Amino acid sequence: MTEPARILCVDDDAGLGRLMVRNLRAAGFEAEHVTDGDSAMAALAAQRFHAVALDHNLGGESGLDLLPRIKALPEAPPVIFVTGSDDARVAVAALKNGAIDYVWKDVQGHYRELLVTAINTALEQEELRRAKERADEEVRAGKRRAELLLAEVNHRVANSLGIVMSLARLQAAASSNAAVIDAMEEMQARVSAIAGVHRRLYTSVDIRYVDVDTYLQGLIEEMNGSLHDTGHSRQIIFTASTGLLMPTDKVISVGIAMNELVTNARKYAYPPGTPAGEIRASLELLGPAQARLTVEDDGIGWKKGDAVKGSGVGSQIVAAMAGSLRAELSYPPREKGTCVALEFPVEPKDGQGPN
Repeated sequence: MTEPARILCVDDDAGLGRLMVRNLRAAGFEAEHVTDGDSAMAALAAQRFHAVALDHNLGGESGLDLLPRIKALPEAPPVIFVTGSDDARVAVAALKNGAIDYVWKDVQGHYRELLVTAINTALEQEELRRAKERADEEVRAGKRRAELLLAEVNHRVANSLGIVMSLARLQAAASSNAAVIDAMEEMQARVSAIAGVHRRLYTSVDIRYVDVDTYLQGLIEEMNGSLHDTGHSRQIIFTASTGLLMPTDKVISVGIAMNELVTNARKYAYPPGTPAGEIRASLELLGPAQARLTVEDDGIGWKKGDAVKGSGVGSQIVAAMAGSLRAELSYPPREKGTCVALEFPVEPKDGQGPN
């Protein structure tokens, strides 16, 4: 501290107050004495004091009455309670009401030396407290800066992925090869699944997690829009009310897996010449530590062990995403159509948002 600490002594005994001030000044402090609560509050309002030595008996009121008024100040200084009472309940009450320490006022006057020690200790503790507050604020400010930076990164990543999708769209439009067009459209959908996470992250309050229900619903809406644009009457229906929040890497895996399963159903469940039907996707919690993603249709059906249709890339991607999620991939039997279920653990660090 570059200047002497200023101490306010509150004691209704003018003689004892002068002795206290003299002793504190001899110890290197600046000290001022007042005799009642109103004068103490006026002095605290007029200038800054680094600590208050507060006597218990103040004539018309007690130090216990004045203590809450002092502690209610915006920048309340630490208070050392001074009492001549040998009733331990007084000291306990003072500490409970915000005093940082107490000194017993003995007849011989030794308490004045103890008061100096108590004030020095209180000032050290106050400095440590303020240093901790400054450090905590620096940490919070650093966290805010990091979150802003990460939000900007997510924004730029989403924009860059949007450019990739546009290039794939242009490539598909420039080709007359049906296989190339299909491959470009599938790549667009996969990139869109990743871009969707980053779009949600840079608008999210907590950039560590993504609301899975909202994210998957957005993916389905994009797929339905794509079907509508290409003239398909088929509808993809999504249901979820888990309120599940998951880290970015896990959400991307879930989104890509759902995208592949829905894409496979869209391509192969209802071949030309069969009635158009719906595709249903759902996410549900099986318990506090397990979730299940299901994609099903009422089409021609496919069961595990049948020959893979197409290039098989989609199946490989689903298997890879299942591995990253530590998920179990299953094909529940159905009388009609195909059902694929992906059960994966929800770890304790995963949270739940409002339903």
